[in-house]
Amino acid sequence: MRLSRFFLPILRETPKEAEIASHRLMLRAGMIRQEAAGIYSFLPLGFRVLQKVCQIVREEQNRSGAIELLMPTIQSADLWRESGRYDAYGKEMLRIKDRHDRDMLYGPTNEEMITAIFRSYVRSYKDLPLNLYHIQWKFRDEVRPRFGLMRGREFLMKDAYSFDLDFEGAKHAYNRMFVAYLRTFARMGLRSIPMVAESGPIGGNLSHEFIILADTGESEVFCHSDYLGFDVPGPDVDFGNVATLQKIVDQWTSLYAATSDKHDEAAYAALSGDKRLSARGIEVGHIFYFGTKYSTPMKALVAGPDGVERPVHMGSYGIGPSRLVGAIIEAFHDEVGIKWPQPVAPFQVIILNLKQGGSDTDAACEQLYAALTAKGIDTLYHDLDERPGAKFATADLIGIPWQILVGPRSLAEGKIELKRRSDGLRELLSPTDALIRLSA
Repeated sequence: MRLSRFFLPILRETPKEAEIASHRLMLRAGMIRQEAAGIYSFLPLGFRVLQKVCQIVREEQNRSGAIELLMPTIQSADLWRESGRYDAYGKEMLRIKDRHDRDMLYGPTNEEMITAIFRSYVRSYKDLPLNLYHIQWKFRDEVRPRFGLMRGREFLMKDAYSFDLDFEGAKHAYNRMFVAYLRTFARMGLRSIPMVAESGPIGGNLSHEFIILADTGESEVFCHSDYLGFDVPGPDVDFGNVATLQKIVDQWTSLYAATSDKHDEAAYAALSGDKRLSARGIEVGHIFYFGTKYSTPMKALVAGPDGVERPVHMGSYGIGPSRLVGAIIEAFHDEVGIKWPQPVAPFQVIILNLKQGGSDTDAACEQLYAALTAKGIDTLYHDLDERPGAKFATADLIGIPWQILVGPRSLAEGKIELKRRSDGLRELLSPTDALIRLSA
């Protein structure tokens, strides 16, 4: 993509309303635009990152055996009355009426709707286990939306819902999502720690939040420091093997880890001093097992091997891709801009033409741009007529992992400069060697 044909409305000044790094940098980098309190448009650069995040989430959900569908954002209040949550949910729910004066709502979550879908089609244990997920916009009317995408009112959510005949099957479904979440966040460059957590308005008695540590985290968390060195399961993990998954979950729940709501001061104090880790944390995922909380009142029944109908055991599993974009920036930035991990970067490479209009630099940039594009490497070519300093500032701000600096002086020696954004490492290479490096 040529920057001259891209839409990148960069702000040179820091917006006054931005309180944390991710909000500030997303606004400055032209990734998002606020439309109302807690409601944002994703502009092209931000949308590219969001798509990368969603793709990783989708791949790991599919790998675990979950099946994708798509449910609507607007739901009937009648479904929520069946479960008993319509009046209990609180003011976070946006309640509306259609033109026929029927009670509707903008979905904050989808337990009721997925349960209604399930009960319409599944009657026998032979159709279980089942895990259905979608990636859809949600709305929760936060009393004080703040921190940009970190606590917005409208947000993109991956929510999955498992259905099993009994607790043993539901526990395995929970473990599948537990392991899938570890892999999902690791693929984005994040170290997540599963922590015992409150279930909140979703309900249930088994719940873990997946937390990444960041100075601007919304709450204090407490854990054993050994979690930072645990190995994340590889792509060959067998999601159908009950014992294998249980062993992984046992390891990742063997040490103390809790959010502030579930913190046990005595248990934490019992850890040796060098193993106690107290920090700020950002929630990037939340999983719940809640048994028959919804299937009983909504009569989602299946016949077991004995022919007797019983309510299915359910769980729900959420990841907020839009929130993740902000969380990744909180984990990877410096004083001048973003440092995208390669798997979620909007582009892999940015070419900076340091003498726009120069016959030698223009030709070299065009050749590099064509070669990188031919290799399938997402490349942004900064072809605007700006001073080198402005181009450097733009490249550092938007955080593309690799910068190629093409200037007349180095080009006269048959070289270009390759800069790695993550650590500032610079190398003078021939264009051919640079292509080999970037293709590795």
